Amino acid sequence: MVSQTANDKRGRILDAAASIFAQHGFFHARVTDIAKEAGVADGTIYLYFKSKDDLLINLFEDRMDDIIATFRGGLGEGLTAGQKLHRFIELHLRLVEEEPALAKVLTVELRQSSKFMRDYQALKFGEYLDLLSDILDEGRASGQFRTTIDPRILKRVIFGALDEVSLVWSSTPQQRRERYELADAATEIWNLCTGGILSTAHRTNTDIARGETA
Repeated sequence: MVSQTANDKRGRILDAAASIFAQHGFFHARVTDIAKEAGVADGTIYLYFKSKDDLLINLFEDRMDDIIATFRGGLGEGLTAGQKLHRFIELHLRLVEEEPALAKVLTVELRQSSKFMRDYQALKFGEYLDLLSDILDEGRASGQFRTTIDPRILKRVIFGALDEVSLVWSSTPQQRRERYELADAATEIWNLCTGGILSTAHRTNTDIARGETA
């Protein structure tokens, strides 16, 4: 996912940072390497970003804007809340598969920045989770999801499952990755959601036969 501002220097620097952070890791990445990748002088980096941590945070915000826009487009009209949740799960893991370098930065390297983990409020991440909250609220209102679920908690449970799968997939060398497709992982996560949040009226006959109640 290339920066929306790829034609200017700031955009080129962000694109270069995504590549270098993914290749070398946040700790080992050098500003000099990022500048070389972006085709700018070292000092140009500091015209736009205060530090390497600041560059990572800005990269996160820039990419999250693109990701949120993609998700909003993919969760269009005509879908039930359950279909939207399924689509959300698929979109998240599809992004990981199609953009492995970006996925590694967002799931692995962000955790290496003490400034990000300690000081950054991550408003864009909150906006991303709000997409999940909206789906869960819609499902409760329509009767498709159990009214007893708490979207504040459940949105983080669902994201936690997606994040863990993404983290393992992104941080493990390709030749040593577990033999499963991310599309299969999306189905497994959705199946867990189906068993836990759909109301009795919207569950399959098999689920009802197991004695599960809303």
